[in-house]
Amino acid sequence: MDAAAQHLEEELEGLRAEHEDMRNRLLRALADAENMRKRAERDRKEAEQYGGSKLARDLLPVYDAMSRALETVTEEQRAANAALLEGIDLTMRELVNVFGRHGIKVVTPKVGDRFDPAVHEAMFEAPLPGTRAGDIIQIAAEGFMLHDRLLRPAKVGVSSMPAS
Repeated sequence: MDAAAQHLEEELEGLRAEHEDMRNRLLRALADAENMRKRAERDRKEAEQYGGSKLARDLLPVYDAMSRALETVTEEQRAANAALLEGIDLTMRELVNVFGRHGIKVVTPKVGDRFDPAVHEAMFEAPLPGTRAGDIIQIAAEGFMLHDRLLRPAKVGVSSMPAS
């Protein structure tokens, strides 16, 4: 092989190597772009689903206050203030409906349920005869889920009865 042919062969190998390098870079750039597109889509969906969580958290004390107000009304007060209490009750129901439209669900444990640290917060422990350790013995406040995420745990009292 003469020098010119040798030179062309070396140049061809250099171009092949450069082509392969550019091809690899292009494939990496396409993969990065696809990953970025998927991440942006996931972030968009997450923002759509959970973007209002701060506002929802800020509204929970309103729900709590209205619940307490309705729970403390006596029959005497109910008879004397029927229209006012009906308005508060309707407002409370509308708040719960709005929560529901935005994926907020109330977590309402019952006395006797088992304590679940994933959705409950133990406010106190007390030995209560007739219960097992870990049983819920009192509900202090309801909890809330935003779609599949815990917005606020239900605040409960838990039995600490030792095993017999």
